Amino acid sequence: MDEARLIACHGCDLLQWRAPLSERGTARCRRCDAVLYRSLPATYDRALALTLAAAVLFAVANCCSIVELWVKGAFVDTTLLGTVASLWRDGMWPLASLVFVTTILTPSLNIAAVIYLLLPLHLGRSPYRPELALRVLRQVAPWGMVEVLMLAMLVALVKLEHFATVVPGFGIWAFGAVMVLLAAAAVSFNPADICTRIDSGPDDNVLSLVPGKNEATPTAARTGLFRCHDCGLVSKPFAHFQGGICPRCNAVLHLRKPHSLARTWAFLSAAMVLYIPAVLLPVMVTSTVFGTKSDTILSGVASLWTSGSWVLAIVVFIASVVVPMIKILLLTYLAWSTQLRSSVVPRIRTRMYRALELAGRWSMLDIYVITMLVALVQFGSLATIDAGPGAIAFGAVVVLTMLAALSFDPRLIWDAVEWEGE
Repeated sequence: MDEARLIACHGCDLLQWRAPLSERGTARCRRCDAVLYRSLPATYDRALALTLAAAVLFAVANCCSIVELWVKGAFVDTTLLGTVASLWRDGMWPLASLVFVTTILTPSLNIAAVIYLLLPLHLGRSPYRPELALRVLRQVAPWGMVEVLMLAMLVALVKLEHFATVVPGFGIWAFGAVMVLLAAAAVSFNPADICTRIDSGPDDNVLSLVPGKNEATPTAARTGLFRCHDCGLVSKPFAHFQGGICPRCNAVLHLRKPHSLARTWAFLSAAMVLYIPAVLLPVMVTSTVFGTKSDTILSGVASLWTSGSWVLAIVVFIASVVVPMIKILLLTYLAWSTQLRSSVVPRIRTRMYRALELAGRWSMLDIYVITMLVALVQFGSLATIDAGPGAIAFGAVVVLTMLAALSFDPRLIWDAVEWEGE
């Protein structure tokens, strides 16, 4: 009889047996419909080649100018690092730090971790302490926003065309190539498969069992089992240990995220408070020979609309106004219903949570646009643009809502369903 490895759904914690798939097939949880795993061809060499190319182009993109401006004989250009430095010099160090982390630091860590894992495999060796690189990949994944940065560059170009001659620099094309290469590499690379490939062998605490035909399928928590967030392994707790340690990657395990609802409410409450000044206070202050003008997020959308850029106006409005508001409302509903142990439509609520995870990063669009405009429009008495206090509040709202979503444990939704069924 063939052995089947037990897996636990990351969305609802249901225990299921890993079944063979056809090539490029996808296994989904039969309870919450979350993707459990995919059968992808082992194309690690392709993923390594794409990531190495992305590393080279990412370095080039950060060294070359992304936009060049000509205004009445005056010339200004900037790199991505230059935009961060401009914000820092203006005293907007919270925004500068946020932009640096999400556009430079986390993509660099992501690229370095993938190369660290795949290069030794290409050479026929096992990477040293691969669990550390896998942990880095999981932690930085929500915060790398190269694709949002690219859209922000396009919006900034449209805004700048109205008062200057705009020439896209080589850096913007390089960033576009990096975005495509990283997306292609992600298709060919599955971090969970790396763990299976380099796993040294069975362990007493690893579950590798033969399924019975009529066995019930409870959750991992009900049976006292832990699912590792880093490598996905389902294991038994070590004796005389209150929590759990993954026998494969040594990660600290918990049946549920510690203090999940308390941390979600804390981040969410702070985001609600800051959302009002983020929308009402100016995010950008423009000074010209004709006077000073302050723009809020809504007035910036209106400016795009009146200039004829309707598509970009709609995109910015959705990303900067609609998405944060809906995210706050839906997270409030999810936390409140879970707090009350509601068993109403658990599958729909789980899908809401997955949608929130995917959409949250796009709210950074306005922050990146402001960053580039501040760095580029510095023509002395002719025209200057500075970031306003609303930009800091809005950046804080984006970060807090993302932290709230990351703190929420969707498995708590399904715990209430089981509790009601008892």
